[in-house]
Amino acid sequence: MKTYELMAPCHFGLESVTKKEIYELGYEISDVRDGRVSFIGDAEAIARANIFIRSAERILLKVGEFRAESYEELFQGTRALPLEEFIPEDGSFWVTKASSINSKLYSPRDIQSVMKKAMVDRLGRIYHRSWFEEHGAKYPFRVSLYKDQLTLALDTSGESLHKRGYRLKAGKAPITETLAASLLLLSGWRAELPLIDPMCGSGTFLIEAAMLAAGIAPGADRAFTAEGWSNLVPRKHWNEAVTEANEQIDRAILAGGAGRVLDIQGYDIDPAMLPVCRENAERAGVGKLIHFQLRELAKLSHSGRGGYLITNPPYGERIEDRRNLPLLYTELREAWEGLDHWKLYLITAYEDAQRYLGRADKNRKIYNGMMKTYFYSYGIRPRQEKK
Repeated sequence: MKTYELMAPCHFGLESVTKKEIYELGYEISDVRDGRVSFIGDAEAIARANIFIRSAERILLKVGEFRAESYEELFQGTRALPLEEFIPEDGSFWVTKASSINSKLYSPRDIQSVMKKAMVDRLGRIYHRSWFEEHGAKYPFRVSLYKDQLTLALDTSGESLHKRGYRLKAGKAPITETLAASLLLLSGWRAELPLIDPMCGSGTFLIEAAMLAAGIAPGADRAFTAEGWSNLVPRKHWNEAVTEANEQIDRAILAGGAGRVLDIQGYDIDPAMLPVCRENAERAGVGKLIHFQLRELAKLSHSGRGGYLITNPPYGERIEDRRNLPLLYTELREAWEGLDHWKLYLITAYEDAQRYLGRADKNRKIYNGMMKTYFYSYGIRPRQEKK
């Protein structure tokens, strides 16, 4: 059984979540760095990781690494890698993305061009060809340079794993599916507890929660680039992974059987967003599990004792919106305090959030793309009666 080193890029600050998911799939962690968790797995692991991991952005298959401080070293280092072990003679191959941090080589376009030439040179000598038609399966490479150390990997996923396929429409400043799932896993929410997003936008937090509760694998209904790699990942591994995913679905929760009814609710003040939420939830297969309602934040209420509030409130990207943030975050605090023994979790880039919410029990810095955000955690508080 041939094994590979696979890499799962994730959000900076949430590596522990991805690491735990990989452990639960049964694979050995080989390395953890900022924004990336590496693990050892075989061809079957490529299929299972793509289909089951909720928090990773994609799954990369490491081809090799070397040091490159000049374009000559880049060319020679690339040409020395055993590319023929990954790319068949008719394969279509290219460097789809190159990134460079604190390295002497910094031009993505030049890095991509030199590496493509080196790949053609290597494979041309192996396959005894001067040119390649490249009409077969696609083999996109990703390159990262950090302090002149280069890592080359094949992208097994294709489109980012946050593209589950259910969210065709989104509101302003939407949270990605992978980030929402990561924060839910980090919060420790369990399906038997009520969950409310009082500013739900397109419903991503709630849809991810319902999928998690029902055991719906995030990648079961989408395609992946590596599905075309019959030389590396036999078709049976994809079929077996999908079968495994279908067997893990909790049909009782989906049917709303006795004792298996979820209490997941989403509110928003924008009436245009409610149809979007419902359409997204239906496409995800959890439309019957979430209750969406037009409701102001100040009118949030729930009779139950114990539950979770989780939300992605406005950050104040525009100056005119920023003026409303003190009132909004004050209303959020008051709404939470009006609930009986509930926890509050929110992600925001608003630097003054704690001024109006109170000091958080935990504050985790997370990078949402290039934006620095904070994930605030507020533990259980006794209900405070409104005056």
